Amino acid sequence: MPSLETLTRRALDQDPATPVLEYQGRHHTWGELRAVADAVGEALVAAGLARAAPVAFVPRNRPAAIAAELGMVVHGFTIRMVHAFQSATGIARDVARAEVAAVVAQREDFTPELLATVHQHGLAAVALDLMGASVVEGAGRSTASPRPSPDGEPRIEVHTSGTTGPPKHVGFSFATIQRTMVGQNNLLEARAGENAPPVSMAFPLGNISGVYGTLPPLLNGFTAILTDRFSLDDWRAYQRRFKPATASLPAAGIRMVLDAGIPKEDLAHIKAMITGAAPLDPAVHRAFEQHYGIPILLVYGATEFGGPVAQWDLALHREWGEAKHGSVGRPYGGARLRIVDPETGSELPPDAPGLIEVVSPRVGDHWIRTTDMGRIDADGFLYHLGRADGAIMRGGFKLVPEVIERALLLHPGVAAAAVVGIPDPRLGEVPVAAIEPARGQPAPSPAELEAHLREQVYATHIPVDWRLVDELPRNRSVKTDLAAVRALFPPRGAPDISRRTYSDSINRRPNNL
Repeated sequence: MPSLETLTRRALDQDPATPVLEYQGRHHTWGELRAVADAVGEALVAAGLARAAPVAFVPRNRPAAIAAELGMVVHGFTIRMVHAFQSATGIARDVARAEVAAVVAQREDFTPELLATVHQHGLAAVALDLMGASVVEGAGRSTASPRPSPDGEPRIEVHTSGTTGPPKHVGFSFATIQRTMVGQNNLLEARAGENAPPVSMAFPLGNISGVYGTLPPLLNGFTAILTDRFSLDDWRAYQRRFKPATASLPAAGIRMVLDAGIPKEDLAHIKAMITGAAPLDPAVHRAFEQHYGIPILLVYGATEFGGPVAQWDLALHREWGEAKHGSVGRPYGGARLRIVDPETGSELPPDAPGLIEVVSPRVGDHWIRTTDMGRIDADGFLYHLGRADGAIMRGGFKLVPEVIERALLLHPGVAAAAVVGIPDPRLGEVPVAAIEPARGQPAPSPAELEAHLREQVYATHIPVDWRLVDELPRNRSVKTDLAAVRALFPPRGAPDISRRTYSDSINRRPNNL
């Protein structure tokens, strides 16, 4: 079986005039991608990097970023993804923590903060333009002492959302990616027999969906349309233009389609809709299927599993769709699933709720305990029952309230903070924050707190609403009363008549003990 490096080189060596990637209405060819890929790979080799040397990659959804990833794969470098959707301070911090030999990023992301990290740690640096790559001045050689891959082999490491615990980097060897992602990809399999419409690339390149959405299609002969981020308008335009038999949407997108009132005839070509990454409201699920007559095929997976471990297909849906409504499907790709008691760890019988544990062949033969609650019925269908750890699922992003609270406590004007999730009609849940200001300090404004947080956490973690209280509500155990905090915020979509109370709520004590 050819290695991932070999398959990538074969793709780059295709007829250079062949269009492969469309971005903002312009077609880019394999020749253009190869030029950038080779420039990035050669610059890193010239910087002294050997095979499997780790490189921090800050990808934005741009053609040059895809080309750079292909170039790093061809040369066998380990790629450690760093989220681009955060502040300059956050990017610089994450690059420093990645313990790498070099960094590749868009030129716009080489801010003074990142350049300071590059020089402080002796990193080589390559800047990407729209379709070009060049060495950052003064950063042509690496003098860093990077942290190597555990087995000395090249990997792609992505940042988890924290399904199995605190967010962390998890890596997949090139061999695993070749075998289980490039060689086995459920979305590409679902497209078999079509006239191969271009793949839509809308998910961030730096997460597991981005890895799945980039290497497998390009190395399997598909062309692609790249967008900066998901938007319903772009998705509709894609459907009208190519009319694929299989479509995919994030869970929040299902409701967006219903809310937008897209005519049924505009989606009549779709035979199946695939969705995952976040729970789908069963009522929205049923409403979509009843209105459009399109079966929704749910998928359950996580970065820690290397992708999906349970899913529906059309055959299952035809046989079980109504009877198992709300299930996320049966085990997929050789995965094994079980439900265990949260306290004892013992396996539970069918239909008993508990914590989901998974064996995913992509990452090993060991059981991975999640913080997801679920049950498995007698027919082997998995039902996802929510989170056991209070995490907030904002669209497809998992937010751990404690992470946001710890960051807020770094502000000198904050004595205590409580972050909770409230329902949102579009994203499922969004974070909100109640703040107890520090005595003797000016009360911070929402704008100040947002600016502070953007230096500490990802943009997805920023609360959408704030309340200032003289003391956080607490229960009889003197713990923060999360239900009472949640009650401070009106439902999303309803008029927020209490927003004006942010500044004066300091004078109104919520119910405590």
